[in-house]
Amino acid sequence: MVVTFLFVALPGGGSVWAAVESELEAGYVFVGRNDVRIPGNGGTPISLSDDLKTDPAPVFRVRVGYRFGERHLITALYAPLQLNATGAVGHDVSFAGGTYPAGTPLLGVYRFDSYRLTYRYSFIRRTGFELAAGVTAKIRDAEVSLYGAEARTKTNTGFVPLVNVHVAWRPGDGRFGLLLDADALAAPQGRAEDVLLALTWAVRDELELRVGYRTLEGGADNDEVYNFAWLNYVVVGVAMTL
Repeated sequence: MVVTFLFVALPGGGSVWAAVESELEAGYVFVGRNDVRIPGNGGTPISLSDDLKTDPAPVFRVRVGYRFGERHLITALYAPLQLNATGAVGHDVSFAGGTYPAGTPLLGVYRFDSYRLTYRYSFIRRTGFELAAGVTAKIRDAEVSLYGAEARTKTNTGFVPLVNVHVAWRPGDGRFGLLLDADALAAPQGRAEDVLLALTWAVRDELELRVGYRTLEGGADNDEVYNFAWLNYVVVGVAMTL
């Protein structure tokens, strides 16, 4: 795992462990499922992955964090996402108050930008192994739009609480290891899971490279919107201390 501690002197001769950590991840996302009905209580069901075609898209995310007291970590994450779907549907589509006749060429835009603030505590933290958990406050800035003879858009910005789990393991304290990092929670109104499983390579103590698979799944079902998506990512990343 990639953590380098800074020994900071305090007035009066005290001290505290502290470190600034950063992560950058990039890759491609592939759509397994993206079903939409807007409004949720009267729109036409449409699949942006089956009825329309969504090509794989490049993605990235950035996380910065501050570790203190050795076991405490606070991080901020920015993870933008936009997918474009094209094609035509063989039936009329009622969407966000408008109707698109069967056969109309359509462009569907699915945007789901995520901003997260996470606090995590390391219950076990020793050479070669870390087990940590915490809470994440997520702000989603979402949009689903259809463009055809007219343009219709549904936007939604809201707060989602999540549970964070983090496990990092380097067998024998070697250079190679495994990483599991997840934000997830389910409720009657919907659910959200964002899980990364990666192979890691500690190039040196303050620099780690990663390659892995990320899955993002979830959605909501209410009167305003029905949307459930399952997205699969192939990613590479780098984590470092500054």
